[in-house]
Amino acid sequence: MNEFKNAKETYDNTPIPAGLSERVQAGIREGKARYRAQKGRMLRRWGATAACFAVLLAGLNLSPTIAKAAAEVPILGGLFQVLTFVDYDKTEDGIHYDVTVPKVEAEGDLAQAVNAVIQEKVDAHLAKARQDWDDYREAFFATGGTEEEWAGREMDVSVDYEIKSRTDSRVSFVVTLAEGWVASMEERYYYNLDLSENRDLTLRDYLGDTWVEICNASIQKQIDESVDGEGFTLFFTPDQGGFTTVDETTGFYVREDGTVVVCFPEYSIAAGAAGMPEFPIV
Repeated sequence: MNEFKNAKETYDNTPIPAGLSERVQAGIREGKARYRAQKGRMLRRWGATAACFAVLLAGLNLSPTIAKAAAEVPILGGLFQVLTFVDYDKTEDGIHYDVTVPKVEAEGDLAQAVNAVIQEKVDAHLAKARQDWDDYREAFFATGGTEEEWAGREMDVSVDYEIKSRTDSRVSFVVTLAEGWVASMEERYYYNLDLSENRDLTLRDYLGDTWVEICNASIQKQIDESVDGEGFTLFFTPDQGGFTTVDETTGFYVREDGTVVVCFPEYSIAAGAAGMPEFPIV
């Protein structure tokens, strides 16, 4: 049972607290403001044809103006293209969707596999957002909220991508899935592809056979340097679940200057105030 249904059961026999409406509205305003301040667009929009929209829209009724994202497709090298497969900005049933989904076009089956994985993650993200919103609405009314108090509430749901670097045959990009309302959530997925060899690139490809030792030394040095004069740092100790080592599942991207940047999810090795820690490997 999810947290919203737990909340419903907890409050079924509890008197409505004084000032409920004011507190709920303040929480929503704070959450949305924090999310929108962090969000921003990560790159200019690139469009594709209107036929592309059907795959990922999951029943959304899109405005005809979306088709105007007419297709100037950026060429990122002789072997492949990265284009915007779906692009829409719409509010429906209290959810503001701001969705930009990439597609890789190249010979071989790597591009097709990557596109399928991205589509699966986007579909799951949109479905989860709708379920979260429905659960929150149910809990809101179960705890004494009124239709008048509910009016004007909105969830922000975002999908976006950023190309970090590119050559004639290689591309490194990040897909970000975010959800912002009373609480906020953000996930990032990292893709590093060699389209000439039709394969994923690894940290070993960039850093050599000693990539684990190189990454660990660089990351630990940066964590140590984050400690202030009073001994405070946002990073957890290893005993608290903090950083110990990179492995084959560790996310990374490559900057235009060739620098590898190793990335960790929020809360995985540091407090939430640290965001999603990133470490250039130097």
